[in-house]
Amino acid sequence: MSSFAASHLSPSYPDRAAWGTAPKLRAWQQEAFDLYFRREPRDFLTVATPGAGKTTYALRIASELLSRGIVRAVTIVCPTEHLKRQWADAAGRVGIAVDPEFKNSQGVTSRDYTGVALTYAQVSMHPALHRARTEARRTLVIFDEIHHAGDAKSWGDGVREAFEPATRRLALTGTPFRSDTNPIPFVTYAEDGEGVRRSVSDYSYGYGPALADGVVRPVIFLAYAGEMRWRTRAGDEITATLGTPLTKDQMGQAWRAALDPKGDWIRQVLRAADKRLTEVRRHVPDAGAMVIATDHETARAYARHLRAITGEGATVVLSDDPGASDKIKQYSASEERWLVAVRMVSEGVDIPRLAVGVYATSVSTPLFFAQAVGRFVRARRRGETASVFVPSVPTLMGLAGEMEAERDHVLDRKIPEEGLDDFLVDEARQKKDNPDVVGDELPFETVEASATFDRVLFDGGEFGTAAEPGSPEEEDFLGLPGLLEPDQVAVLLRKHQAEQQAARRRKAADAPAPAPSPHEEIAALRKELNGLVGAWNHRTGQPHGVIHAELRRACGGPPIAQATAEQIRDRIDTIRKWATQRSR
Repeated sequence: MSSFAASHLSPSYPDRAAWGTAPKLRAWQQEAFDLYFRREPRDFLTVATPGAGKTTYALRIASELLSRGIVRAVTIVCPTEHLKRQWADAAGRVGIAVDPEFKNSQGVTSRDYTGVALTYAQVSMHPALHRARTEARRTLVIFDEIHHAGDAKSWGDGVREAFEPATRRLALTGTPFRSDTNPIPFVTYAEDGEGVRRSVSDYSYGYGPALADGVVRPVIFLAYAGEMRWRTRAGDEITATLGTPLTKDQMGQAWRAALDPKGDWIRQVLRAADKRLTEVRRHVPDAGAMVIATDHETARAYARHLRAITGEGATVVLSDDPGASDKIKQYSASEERWLVAVRMVSEGVDIPRLAVGVYATSVSTPLFFAQAVGRFVRARRRGETASVFVPSVPTLMGLAGEMEAERDHVLDRKIPEEGLDDFLVDEARQKKDNPDVVGDELPFETVEASATFDRVLFDGGEFGTAAEPGSPEEEDFLGLPGLLEPDQVAVLLRKHQAEQQAARRRKAADAPAPAPSPHEEIAALRKELNGLVGAWNHRTGQPHGVIHAELRRACGGPPIAQATAEQIRDRIDTIRKWATQRSR
């Protein structure tokens, strides 16, 4: 067995390497590879952002271990059936024959194979079988997305029992670890200064460094708000505006109304996303787009909307579809515009040409969000950008603004972190026939749901002003070129925002509205400032009082209750400047 073939696998398999990387390993892959063989560890945990090329890196290690005779067999454990086949295809390209169709009932596989690909669920169903297989030959076990081994006690126990005898274990993950306190097998935990145990990776390569290296695409988030109106079971009609401060119940139901296929919000957002796709395809002709839907019914309804918008059918991949893998492969190899996937199907979707996404689901955990966005960030050549359309919901806005945050799996935590509800991710693997948006326990009927363009989020900054769909303000952002370096994206976004603000000032000067009374003007300004302070609090975690105090120090003047209209405007301008900067 030679490692020659593995050395010629694209660094970004299953597609061609990103600009400037072929034919050698990427810098991070080579660094992690060298570190692995300097240490010669039994267990090694690599955390690398989605799209960085974990498959190529792991198979290069596998080839080297086989070539040196350190191991004689390879077992790959992954979350989904589709990923089993994807790994087997990649391994086959470097001369490692892996059986993705191995069944527990077989007991053994053909001697033509060097190894097998399994799912975590498959291992948990018969750990003794896989332990016997592991003991029979010196085995390297590759755990793809190792955090799944903590999904249930039976899964973790099964993985531990089956692969405790392994000669080598290589664990991979591209997303934040779980929020629960189920320890992940074969992961090292160390106490921090407060006595809390946190996972320890042997090598880490986050989204920020990957973006700087040109390994992943910059992500532009386009947020859409809108007016929602729904009727409760009691017959009451309620109206709320997505993108404004709402109670938890109001937010959940407004979000549900936005995603309802019967409303105009989702149609308008899909139309905007298709316009963005058309612009991207001017520079990236085969660029594709994907909608991540909540359930089967809405997925099919979204596909019908896309046919009406584009005149073309969309590929629909459902979680219980036995032909899902074939559909994904066919779509990946084609130049079709749209794919619609149900929730966690997205984790098994590895289609490098995906450049535009619509996040049309209610799941808001950091784990799921990172996995979903990870479907769009794989760079094939320098300058490609990813565009993801999202509802203007505070939780999602916070996650979009924290793309570069790196998390560890934390044990000993008594109170789960807000928003890290991994049971929702577990549920997401199951077939869902009914909507499950937060608030669906209060049945209602959507009466009206219309979209407005809210803002753009990029690199921790916010750009743009609220506008109607189809307006010149929206078109400015939908028309961004599909090939841009990260710094060029930031320059263009700032330019568009400045032009919009100037145009609004000119319009206001040409057609002055009746002047409000002083108390009305000050009340409106206070409301605007408090809303911006709330958004800054969500992004930074700073208390509202601290933010107001910093604004006073920066701008001068008394507390907000005594501040003049001009002083409040200065503070509004200052906090908006903060929001357009990556960090203060």
